[in-house]
Amino acid sequence: MQSLPLLIVQNLRFFLDVGLVLALTYMMLVIIGERRTLWMVRGFIVLMLAAALSRRLELTLLSFVLGNLVIGSAVAMAFILQSEFRRFLEQLGRGELLQLFQSSRRSTLKSGSVTDEIVDAVKELSQNRIGALLILETGIPIDERDFSVPGVRINAEVSKELIQTIFQTTTLLHDGAVLIRDNRLVAAGVILPLSERTASRQLGTRHRAAMGITERVENCVCVVVSEETGSISLAERGILNRPLTSSKLKELLESRFSQTADRDTVAPNLRSLAQQVMTQGLSLVSRFFGRRKGKS
Repeated sequence: MQSLPLLIVQNLRFFLDVGLVLALTYMMLVIIGERRTLWMVRGFIVLMLAAALSRRLELTLLSFVLGNLVIGSAVAMAFILQSEFRRFLEQLGRGELLQLFQSSRRSTLKSGSVTDEIVDAVKELSQNRIGALLILETGIPIDERDFSVPGVRINAEVSKELIQTIFQTTTLLHDGAVLIRDNRLVAAGVILPLSERTASRQLGTRHRAAMGITERVENCVCVVVSEETGSISLAERGILNRPLTSSKLKELLESRFSQTADRDTVAPNLRSLAQQVMTQGLSLVSRFFGRRKGKS
């Protein structure tokens, strides 16, 4: 029989271990927070638990295979979620530990009229062969350090007339991009990093800039209007979808932002899970001590 102090220490270590794993899982879900990547994180956690169990049971070969799978999966996740991991490491390096446990504010186009204003403006610009570049945030606000030049703050309501005016060749801001966040036109004249991919000769600087920023930042899409041909393109994750009609662009934007609005806030639910675990743990401890007292 184990002594009472030793049993208490083991139980405390167990609850500390569970608490730390829950905290780490919570941070990962706060940083990611999307349904499509939630299943990948769950799969990774299952792999880790299976590897730990196989080591506990001294299944040498299985432990070796699962251990290597965990390492390979960690490397793959770091590559796939590089922007999220970069934000995690930046916050950790700046000592912003509390922010790691707080859900970042996500931006979405909450009104269909805003999408209509954007599409109508792009349609007019396309017909008049006026070049344009619009960045639409689909999630966590973009860090200004991801831009080559942050541009000029506007902070105005999105309207067809405002977008068309900015991209007139006689204005000082027409060469850059406009940034749209939370139904607001936040900035204009934003200079974006260019993609390093080998692109078609038909693609100009605007297209390469749209590919560049969507390669660097996942939580945005870019609408491009070609100055030479008037063709409309939509860039996401470094890939250009072109040429598009205005109706097709509207369909894609509505689909993209409806998916963003339907994301589950999975991380806050982990708080209730942690509370349940703590409650069950305290209940087990109280039962244990109750039995010990009864026996004595």
